[in-house]
Amino acid sequence: MSNTVAKLFVFYNVPEADQAVFDQQYQDSHIPLAKKIPGLRNMDLARKPRNLMGGSSPYHLIATLTFDNMAALKAGMGSPEGQEAGNNIMSFASNYITMLSSEVEVTESTAVH
Repeated sequence: MSNTVAKLFVFYNVPEADQAVFDQQYQDSHIPLAKKIPGLRNMDLARKPRNLMGGSSPYHLIATLTFDNMAALKAGMGSPEGQEAGNNIMSFASNYITMLSSEVEVTESTAVH
C-alpha cells in the first residue's frame, strides 16, 4: 500500500558565519514561524548530516516539511504565515539555502522489526 504526500526539502550549506549564531536564529525565530504554516503535517530536521561516501558534508542542516499534497504545500507557503517564515529564513540564510519540492510516494516497509 502506498500514498503520496508533498514535501519541501530545504538544504542549508554550512554557514560561512558563526554556526552557533545560525543555530540559535533557526531554533529561536524560524522554527516557531515554520510550525505555524497552514497545512504543515510534519517537519523533520537533520542536523549536521554525515556524508556516508566519505569526506565532509556540504550541509549543516536539512529540513523536510510534509504536506498532504502539492496544492496544500503551495497554499501553505503562499499564506501570510508561509511568507513570514520565508522572509525570516532569507534574512539570515539567503546565501546558503536550496529549496526543492516534490510529490513523494510513501510506502510501507516490509522489513521485520
